[in-house]
Amino acid sequence: SAIYELSCEAYKHLGKTSNYYWIDPDGSGTLGPLKVYCNMTEDKVWTTVYHDLQMQTSVGGNSVEKLSVLQLNYSATMDQISAITSSAEYCEQFISYSCKMSRLLNTPEGNPYTWWVGKANEKHYYWGGSGPGIQKCACGIERNCTDPKYYCNCDADYKQWRKDAGMLSYKEHLPVSQVVVGDLDRPGSEAKVSVGPVRCQGDRNYWNAASFVTSSSYLHFSTFQGETSADISFYFKTSASDGVFLENLGNTDFIKLELKSATEVSFSFDVGNGPVEIVVRSPNPLNDDQWHRVNAERNVKQASLQVDQLPLEVRKAPTEGHTRLELYSQLYVGAAGGQRGFLGCIRSLRMNGVTLDLEERAKVTPGVKPGCSGHCTSYGMYCANGGKCVEKYNGYSCDCSKTAYDGPFCIKDVGAFFEEGMWLRYNFHSPGTSVKDLVSRTLLSSADPEITAPDLSLNKEELSFSFSTTKSPCVLLYVSSYTPDFMAVLVNPNGNLQIRYNLGGTKEPYNIDIDHRNMANGQPHTVNVTRNGRDIVLQLDHYPPTSYSLPATSDIQFNSPKALFLGKVIEIGKIDQDIYKYNTPGFTGCLSRVQFNQIAPLKAALRPTNASSHVHIQGELVESNCGASPLTIPPMSAATDPWHLDSASADFPYNGQAIGDGVNRNSAIIGGVIAVVIFTILCTLVFLIRYMFRHKGTYHTNEAKGAESAESADAAIMNNDPNFTETIDESKKEWLI
Repeated sequence: SAIYELSCEAYKHLGKTSNYYWIDPDGSGTLGPLKVYCNMTEDKVWTTVYHDLQMQTSVGGNSVEKLSVLQLNYSATMDQISAITSSAEYCEQFISYSCKMSRLLNTPEGNPYTWWVGKANEKHYYWGGSGPGIQKCACGIERNCTDPKYYCNCDADYKQWRKDAGMLSYKEHLPVSQVVVGDLDRPGSEAKVSVGPVRCQGDRNYWNAASFVTSSSYLHFSTFQGETSADISFYFKTSASDGVFLENLGNTDFIKLELKSATEVSFSFDVGNGPVEIVVRSPNPLNDDQWHRVNAERNVKQASLQVDQLPLEVRKAPTEGHTRLELYSQLYVGAAGGQRGFLGCIRSLRMNGVTLDLEERAKVTPGVKPGCSGHCTSYGMYCANGGKCVEKYNGYSCDCSKTAYDGPFCIKDVGAFFEEGMWLRYNFHSPGTSVKDLVSRTLLSSADPEITAPDLSLNKEELSFSFSTTKSPCVLLYVSSYTPDFMAVLVNPNGNLQIRYNLGGTKEPYNIDIDHRNMANGQPHTVNVTRNGRDIVLQLDHYPPTSYSLPATSDIQFNSPKALFLGKVIEIGKIDQDIYKYNTPGFTGCLSRVQFNQIAPLKAALRPTNASSHVHIQGELVESNCGASPLTIPPMSAATDPWHLDSASADFPYNGQAIGDGVNRNSAIIGGVIAVVIFTILCTLVFLIRYMFRHKGTYHTNEAKGAESAESADAAIMNNDPNFTETIDESKKEWLI
């Protein structure tokens, strides 16, 4: 049987990004696995379970019945959802009631017209944005209801549409399984109900941990009830070479898990037929201060032990003999009965599907500390692109502030679309940091370079970025200085890439030309330039890196860098002739993940950081993902789009009830047919034109048009779909490999 992780939190710690996953909240317990959507954000992990009730479900409207009952069927059983909500730190579910002459809660008799049914089939008389025991809606709490006499907007009983909506966040009551709507039997009464998916964040079980400080420390719990079946799983982390994890004794029966040596974990028990021991031997030491997972199971047929992903060790039970494990003593975690206890951390200890609260018990036990530190040793490798792993009490997070990336693992591109004439300048010296800087800013035109130039020069640079464009020539990136030194990355009139260095000592700037490759083809391209002294290494896309060397006469110091420009150079003083020519009309297209040494100028512009004061932008910078060729990703259909329901808080007045009467429907059908015919003709034309021009190599202009229109479509998809960038990222990686 497939082994699923216990929660979304566990998938995040395998370095997984947002997606649908199977989770098994009680291990090999009776619940079985369920499919949920895991949304990995920078600092939180959200688990989402969906149901089948359409948003804006209409009720009433000339209805005869007094009550209308809306049933919600989830993609999981109530017990499975309870397992998620009980281990979560916080859960919420959006609920909305739009009404026209249909009252919600407050009635003359005091019994609400409408209620919802939650966990354990209990009725609840509070609405979204309010809490248990308070028969009010959000507006009643905030005191801004349509009619101040009532505690819900709908209770004003107006003939115009009104709405009461908000989050239900008392997790012990979730999820909503039914909504019963009552005030519908008067002429003109209508209502629409929306319920979002249930979303939970955090997993208290996954990080429930204790640190054993001395080899005689232990925690004790009530006797383990595992007579016919035992399923024990936990994570451990240690630098000690041996110690007992846990033990529970009977008269002669017992069950025990221990670290026997630096490479051996042992699972032993006796059910009355004599002791049985199963040992897993690891090729690598297990006392490496990394997290290791242990899973031990025993039933009447067999027993098994697994450590990490090492092969499962299985032992069949004898056909005759005793099968019941009879235990009497308390369960000891750590040192038991004078044995040498485990030194280090144990986390997420589950026995027959129940997580033991090590943390609470450790708070009152000498020699044992609640929680664990040092998660980065195990999980730091998931922080990519130079992101730094930061320790947290329960887990870790990736700090992407020194990178040009974003997202929980620093793998999400931060990019922007530049329209013609737009540019961005990043000043290396923040405005007015010191007198010297102030002097240099006022005396830029001064003839004395000693005063103007802040004393900083570079012996090496590292530059990396990604771009896509269909227009050439253009300036992609330019680094200016307080001296004649500069560095530039250009696309020349033929669409070829050129890197240009001017560090002094040579008559002409030093150029690296990448001929025979059209870079202005609308596809994304990655550029990495590293200079160390005289040596320059350039890597383009997935081609092997190539090395170049500055001429012997060239200076190797980039003196007094001043600013970095993207899209266009707007700098005072003399400017290189070619660059001046390429500068108009300017770059059009996409730039992303721009990084120059420790500076990420685009990210500073798009994400408010302490570096944002260094940035000046001309034009409106539209965030965009340049990571994939624009036309390869169709917008997600509502059915497959995991975010579709998240826009629950928006109102969909026409969702599902758009075409009401026959006239509208007919005109819609005719319109649809005409649209299909026109679309077919256009497709045929495009195909013919591409076929005719194929040998002339001009077809990239078609792509250009596509790229531009897709840019705005991309932006549109991204606005609706925060996960879109993640999706592109994956496809792009495959393309680059």
